[in-house]
Amino acid sequence: MLALTKLAAVLAVLPAIASAAPTTKPFPVPEARDEVDEGTSIVGGEAASAGDFPFIVSLSQGGSHFCGGVLLNANTVITAAHCSVGQSASSVRVRAGSLNRNSGGTQVGVSRILVHPSYNSGTTDNDVALWRLSTAIPTSSTIGYVTLPAQGSDPAAGSSAVTAGWGTTSEGSGSLPTALRKVTVPVVSRATCQAAYGASSVTTSMICAGLAAGGKDSCQGDSGGPIVDSSKTLIGLVSWGDGCARPNAYGVYTRIGQFVTWINTNKS
Repeated sequence: MLALTKLAAVLAVLPAIASAAPTTKPFPVPEARDEVDEGTSIVGGEAASAGDFPFIVSLSQGGSHFCGGVLLNANTVITAAHCSVGQSASSVRVRAGSLNRNSGGTQVGVSRILVHPSYNSGTTDNDVALWRLSTAIPTSSTIGYVTLPAQGSDPAAGSSAVTAGWGTTSEGSGSLPTALRKVTVPVVSRATCQAAYGASSVTTSMICAGLAAGGKDSCQGDSGGPIVDSSKTLIGLVSWGDGCARPNAYGVYTRIGQFVTWINTNKS
C-alpha cells in the first residue's frame, strides 16, 4: 500500500519526497488557488480561533505554504523531516502569530535545517526535523511556545487530541484554505493502527489518530503541523496516512515523546 505524507508542495519542488515509498501525504496541490473559507477543513473540521494554537507556524517557499510547523522557543521550529529533506534554509520562510497562512503575524527566515539522523524517507520513520530561525520570534498576544511531553511518553488510546493546519479540506483537492482549521480526533492504539497498515509500517516512533469510520483527519498541506492533547502538549506531528479521512486508514503522526531528548539537545 502506498503511504502518502501530508505535504502539499508541488512535487517538482521536493523531488526527494515524490519518490518516498509510504502513502505520505504529499499529493501535489496547486499553490496559486485558495479556497473560500467556508465549511469543513483539515477534513471534517472547523475554523480555528485566535489563541487555539499560538505555537503553530506556516512554512513557505516562494510565497507558497507547503507545510506546518510548531514553535519550540524564540529560535526553533519543529516540523516533519519529509517537509525538510531537500530544502535550502535560505529559500524558506516561517510565519507565526497569524490564522492566515498568507499574511499577518511575523515572518522570518531560517538559518539551518536539521533533519533527524535516523529519518527514513522510504518508511517515513523518525519523521522529525528542527529549523533554526535567523531572527528570533518573541512571545506576544498571538504567539506562544509549545509544551513538550516527557521523554518516552506515549498518548493513551482513546484520549482526545486536536490537530490543525492549512491543508486541503478533502483528499486530492486542488486548493488550500487560507485560514487555519482544526479537527478533534481520538488517539488509536498502535496495535489497531498496525492492523490497518501492517505491523512493520507503524513503528514505536509513530502514533495514530482518527475514526474507524473515517471522515476526520489531517490532509495534504498539514504535514509537520501539531497534534496536541487536552492540555495542549505536543504529542505528535502530522506525518502520513493512506489518503485523507478514509475508513480504517488512520492519520499517522510522529510520536514526539520518542524524541524529546534529541529535541532538547539540538534546539537553539
